[in-house]
Amino acid sequence: MANALAPSNPVIPERFANPLKQIQGVLAQPAVRRAGPMALMVSLIGASALAWSALSGAPQKTLFSGLPDADQAAVTSALSAASIDSRIDESTNAVTVNEEDYSRARLLLAGQGLPKAAPGGYAILDQLPMGVSRAVEGERLRQARETELARSIQEIDAVTEARVHLAMPESSVFVRDNAQPSASVVVKLQGGRALSEAQVQSIINLVASSVPGMKPEAVTIVDQMGALLSKPGGVGESGSDQRINLQRRMEDKYRTQLIQLLTPLVGAGNFTAEVQADVNMDETSATRESFEKQGVVRAETGAWTGNQAGAGEAPGGIPGALSNTPPPAATLQQPQAAVGADGRPIAPGQAVPGGLAPNANKQSDQFARAYDLGKEVSVTRAAPGGVKRLSVAVLLREPEKGRRTAAEIAQITQLVRSAVGFDQARNDQVTVISRKFAGGTEADSDGPAWYDNSWLPILARNVTAIIIALLVLLLGVRPLAKALMKKREDVDAANRPALGRTISSPNGEANSAGEIAVAPPVSLDEIEAGRNYDERIGAVRGFTRDNPARAALAVRDMMKAPAL
Repeated sequence: MANALAPSNPVIPERFANPLKQIQGVLAQPAVRRAGPMALMVSLIGASALAWSALSGAPQKTLFSGLPDADQAAVTSALSAASIDSRIDESTNAVTVNEEDYSRARLLLAGQGLPKAAPGGYAILDQLPMGVSRAVEGERLRQARETELARSIQEIDAVTEARVHLAMPESSVFVRDNAQPSASVVVKLQGGRALSEAQVQSIINLVASSVPGMKPEAVTIVDQMGALLSKPGGVGESGSDQRINLQRRMEDKYRTQLIQLLTPLVGAGNFTAEVQADVNMDETSATRESFEKQGVVRAETGAWTGNQAGAGEAPGGIPGALSNTPPPAATLQQPQAAVGADGRPIAPGQAVPGGLAPNANKQSDQFARAYDLGKEVSVTRAAPGGVKRLSVAVLLREPEKGRRTAAEIAQITQLVRSAVGFDQARNDQVTVISRKFAGGTEADSDGPAWYDNSWLPILARNVTAIIIALLVLLLGVRPLAKALMKKREDVDAANRPALGRTISSPNGEANSAGEIAVAPPVSLDEIEAGRNYDERIGAVRGFTRDNPARAALAVRDMMKAPAL
């Protein structure tokens, strides 16, 4: 038996065999071929799981970049304590978190004061090594000033971040070569916030006052959108800018009043109001002088003539010859009436202007009087900012059921006129109408659209990963498994006639069904009873098929047996 099964020419294994042939030989083994489809299916499932993990994970967003090691350790520890997954990118040294956890992580770290800011401001001057040049020292001082100014600007409520760039030219001994310093400020504002003109002016004065020799005109302020906040050529506003700003403020004031008035009446979102104010920016100055008609006597010069001295008087004097002489005959003269300053005669007993009483003995007078006239000077200056004309338009939402009556619209119109200070003399106009609003109802406009929800990107990623996994299984694994199983069935069908034996009838013909069946198990006695070499080979094949374990032991014993 051992001599019959032992090979005549023992096979000597090649010491330097071809690796490709070895791999092909391994893959050609029946056990490997039977386990190949299962291994391929497992590998495809693993690839699908890997694709799932890559696609189903949330996208990362950079939290901080360029942090030192101490700040990275503190930030990651704080995020881990709050159950927030974080990663560190080794190439950019940045800390990243999931996109949905970004806002929560920023709030958490801001509440804990992390990350600790690197030394800045005047603290960087403490890190100067000994023996540095004057140029390096000047650059560090400029950097310290920029950092301190940026921190001061960030204290403003509407400013989130700020950066300051100072241009400090070197001083020269020649006056004509001296250049004035300048500064540029970039501010990042909070969402929905804006800097007023007063705040911009404050930032300009802050920067200009912090640098020696810098003028306010040399400071430029830009926001994160690239809009120039400072006025070119100076900090003052031109006349057109002042008019526009004043008009905008007045329109906002009137619009706010209308919103406060109409919101309780018709509800928020059920109306819209627009105001157009024509502002008078003309500055008027007027001067007026007036005089009193009746003045006050300042000076008076002149003389008057009256009756004879002896007329109507009783005789008197020292008795003598002269006193006994009779007087000459008197002539009768008509007395003249006194004349006032305006040329009109003054009646007897009438007071003379200037406080002089009339004299009965006065016949004529001639005076020159100077009068002080009253003088009044009035200066009127009208400040700009008055409203020349006001136009108000209010659009009301028509109710879903019914219509607004004319009386209701008239009442609302009267309320609007009272709120904005309607003046008919200025030709003010107030228009109130009621119409249907386009774009759906208020309930539809309150909530966000379905495609703006935060859960939609996550759902889309998961559905995409599931579809990819199903496509891999259906289009990759399933056809490959079918092909391998079909190939295996073809091989088994091809080997079955050679391995099986035909069950014949006693006369040597096949059975009536014409079926090919496998012979019963082969024993060792049947192998020894073989009449020729071919019968013994067939019996050995059948024995090996039926008893693979015993056949392996027999082969092992044959290999251990010494060669004859």
